[in-house]
Amino acid sequence: MTQNSSDLTRVSSRGISRRRLLALGGSGLGAPGLARAQPAPVRIGAVGPLTGTLTYNGTQAQAGIRIAADIINAAGGIKSLDGARLEVVYADAESRPDVGAAQIDKLAGAGVSCIVGAQSSAITLATTQAAARFGIPHVVDIGTAPQLLQRGLSNVFRFTPGSGESVTLGVENLFSLNRAAGNPVKRIAIVHEDGPFGSGMAKTLAARLPGVGLEIVETISHPTPQRDFTTIALRLREARPDLIMPTQYINEFILFARALRQQRLSIRGIYSIFGGGASNPRFAREHKEAAQHIIDTNHWYDPRKPMSQALAQRCAAIGIDVSYDVMVAFGSMQVIADALEQAGSREREAVMATLARATFSDTIMPYGPIRFEKGQNSGARVVNTQIRDGVIELIYPAEFATATPVFPMPPRV
Repeated sequence: MTQNSSDLTRVSSRGISRRRLLALGGSGLGAPGLARAQPAPVRIGAVGPLTGTLTYNGTQAQAGIRIAADIINAAGGIKSLDGARLEVVYADAESRPDVGAAQIDKLAGAGVSCIVGAQSSAITLATTQAAARFGIPHVVDIGTAPQLLQRGLSNVFRFTPGSGESVTLGVENLFSLNRAAGNPVKRIAIVHEDGPFGSGMAKTLAARLPGVGLEIVETISHPTPQRDFTTIALRLREARPDLIMPTQYINEFILFARALRQQRLSIRGIYSIFGGGASNPRFAREHKEAAQHIIDTNHWYDPRKPMSQALAQRCAAIGIDVSYDVMVAFGSMQVIADALEQAGSREREAVMATLARATFSDTIMPYGPIRFEKGQNSGARVVNTQIRDGVIELIYPAEFATATPVFPMPPRV
């Protein structure tokens, strides 16, 4: 749980008293030997699901935020604010939109200059709305639902691409893969969670796939959480798709992939767009047979960049998976730090105005120039990954791919 503002106030036990300062020579300005006072930290609110069904995503993002703050502080903090350090105030949304919204009240009371979060479209819809009441800029790390930017809220800045842009690129890449392989895939089944995230994705896929000559033979929705996918796997067996496109959160994705493996469906591939588990190191490592050759369209960093390599080393040192939750949260913090630097102010209005008008420097993500147009980072893009023998490989874009794609999926035995 987050702390209130009084809990966060820190007073040095070694502070120089006014009497002692006067004894040293009046106000102390220019007095030899006196260290310059450290400016007050800039508080950043971090909201996400640290408990509940989305705990993995929330705790991974928390790690990315913490590592980014540590690196920024070690490099001298926010220079335009006299080296002020970032102080992150964490708030647990408990995997529930209503709790996430309530936590914004506490973050506002703690005096945060900006909020980052919240790893889920449903939670982020609630937290951004709540933050708007206080005039707090909210940088969305992961939240693909189109509704996030359709409400006219001036405080919302989505760092990653939304579902529309991501589906367009994902479908184009699937079409290219299929054509290069001789068009083995013709029939598609869509399986999605029934919240704003999955439902929005399924609707967009239904509009786009026929345009590239692919027939949708089945669309199946399910709640989150969902613990048994046997019935859905049997429905898919009857539908006989060539390829399955799942859109789920991590726990459901893993259970679904395992159910497909257990039922030994004869398919030519599993290709997801924001599949939840398809670009997850834990899934790739712990469920190698079920994960093998799954392709995902998702967030991922550019592994060539020195800061990406530094992040990977930090994660390895503390035993944290380098997941896309970590990557995107880290990149979001880089943008927030740059906004504070350019604003030269910790005031919410100034930070929000800077986020709305400025162009931001490079992050670990494979993005073009970062600029928020009507709240959306116009330089954001997703990539394609594929799981190969327990390792997540990048297969597109070619300029930083680590492997060539295997498509269609070889027969499973």
